Amino acid sequence: MDLSEQYDKIYRYCYFKLKHKEAAEDVTQETFLRYFDNSRYEERGKSLQYLYTIARNLCIDEFRRQPLEQLPEVQAGADPADMEERVIASVSVKAALLNLDRESQEVLLLRYVNEVPISVICNIMGISRFAVYRKTNSAIKQIKEQLGREEFV
Repeated sequence: MDLSEQYDKIYRYCYFKLKHKEAAEDVTQETFLRYFDNSRYEERGKSLQYLYTIARNLCIDEFRRQPLEQLPEVQAGADPADMEERVIASVSVKAALLNLDRESQEVLLLRYVNEVPISVICNIMGISRFAVYRKTNSAIKQIKEQLGREEFV
């Protein structure tokens, strides 16, 4: 497992859960510190599952400890000619994703953004392979319907 590649993926996962840049950075660092502190799961071939389990539990702890405000982040250096189209696309996709339940959002993030294997997603979330497939297909269908209604697709 390439840990430098996983670092960015764990950060994305933490940011998805916490919606706060600094908190996600802190939790990501703590995740890797705890991962390196205990290597017995690596010997069993479950290092990726262990890494995500640590990150998920730390995000839950952070969320319980301190409710975070969701602040919009502005990207610098965006092309003005393309800005309107990007904003409309971004808002439409985000709105479609926000209409999904949290578990479906998490499954899509793990599966398609972080490219986590389905077997690992099952273990992280405590659901069956069938449930992962069902949630994935249902979420994609909902997003397509939402974007189709907006004549986006």
